[in-house]
Amino acid sequence: MTSTPRPQVGQRAPDFTAVTESGTVSLATFLGKKLVLYFYPKDDTPGCTIEARGFRDHHDALAAKNAVVLGVSKDTVKKHGSWKAKECLPFSLVADSAEDPARLCEKYGAWRMKKLYGREYMGIARITVIIDEGGFVTHVIDPVKANGHAQEILALLGG
Repeated sequence: MTSTPRPQVGQRAPDFTAVTESGTVSLATFLGKKLVLYFYPKDDTPGCTIEARGFRDHHDALAAKNAVVLGVSKDTVKKHGSWKAKECLPFSLVADSAEDPARLCEKYGAWRMKKLYGREYMGIARITVIIDEGGFVTHVIDPVKANGHAQEILALLGG
């Protein structure tokens, strides 16, 4: 399996239908709002928790900018539900399942070769794609620093 190029600013965002802990969503679900689609490696790990808490803590400010946050990882719906409850996350988490032929991580270029302790493997890169109200990519943040990422997104959404 190889990496797919991520979408570019100005392009129509790749269409998707995905399962979250609270139901099925699609790109069309979010038309009329800005969508902050953030990809992260794994629920309940240090960096991913820092990033998720940032989005949680700035949820109202993001909503005031007509933005909706949607997190994406390969974890299961059940695991997402547990982590969401534990961290009081006010946004949905996509279970980007290996059984799903239209995986978001691949469509958005987040599934790529990674290295850890000299070992190479395919995994989720921490990236964020911001999609405007009409379904077009306005920003791609790659790589992402977990700490302060929500504030970075707020600044990009600006006024």
